[in-house]
Amino acid sequence: MPLRFPAPRLTRRRAAAGLAAALALSAVPSRAAEPVVLRVGDQKGGNRSLLEISGFGKDLPYTIAWSEFPAAAPILEALNAGALDVGYTGDLSLLTAYAAGAPIKAIGGTKSDPRSQAILVRQDSPIRSAADLRAKRLAGTRGGWGQFLIDATLEKAGIKLEDATFAALNPVDAKVALVAGSVDAWAVWEPYVSFATLKDKARVIADGEGLTPTITFIVASDSAIATKRAAVQDLLERLNKARLWSLDHLDTYARSTAALTRMPEDVLRAAYGAQRSSPIGIDDGVVQETQAASDRATRYGILGKRLDVSRVLDRSFTAPAPNAN
Repeated sequence: MPLRFPAPRLTRRRAAAGLAAALALSAVPSRAAEPVVLRVGDQKGGNRSLLEISGFGKDLPYTIAWSEFPAAAPILEALNAGALDVGYTGDLSLLTAYAAGAPIKAIGGTKSDPRSQAILVRQDSPIRSAADLRAKRLAGTRGGWGQFLIDATLEKAGIKLEDATFAALNPVDAKVALVAGSVDAWAVWEPYVSFATLKDKARVIADGEGLTPTITFIVASDSAIATKRAAVQDLLERLNKARLWSLDHLDTYARSTAALTRMPEDVLRAAYGAQRSSPIGIDDGVVQETQAASDRATRYGILGKRLDVSRVLDRSFTAPAPNAN
């Protein structure tokens, strides 16, 4: 016969101790949810000041940890490295980063007048039109709006890309090079265009009309979309509202931003008036326009391979886009 062991006797003392322990555990409150912190990349006079000036940055249900960068390229680098949750960049720079494997998505953005991208020459330059750019040295940002606008303008003028020299320079260095005469023309965007034309008497000889989408995308990391979606969505909606506010308050917006950036107020007023940046949602039209620009950039060699832009443009954050006046 198998051996049988008597069950241990539960004494009153043990029973009382077990009951006390159970009551103690039930009395411990559940840990409160950790507060959400969005790490957002910005440039001086960018989205942070827009939210503050417009008033749409108040009463946030989460915390924003702002980091300021000198340009969009390091914002993309920080997003790629996992150091940021949200940032913003131009359409071609987004595609360049995505093609390099950055785990990011565009979730919304703004569209500006394409004429706010332009190719500038010095006031005393013999260059009068895009047809005069053959054999000239042309400065712009590599992999972004500058290089794209130069290539698209040369193509439109019937000039082979190899018949001009591209100088990869950031806007600050390109401005110095143009003034010094070490480059013949400079492809750039607002507010640099307004500053150069108003203060340096530069001339516009070509612009982006019919050539570029001129979209600035709000970009989020895949990780932030997965783990902080509600906060990311709320921030996007606030930025859309703030951008619409700015269209109706260009003078106030320019004056306030000038105080923050030390950029001349008349330059910013001219730049904002030229851009007329309006919020957009990621819809069929945006996907098609961005795909066309991406295919053109691939043909120019700016992108190394053809991209399916629908994989980096996230439609899921798009509600009916607010209408600009």
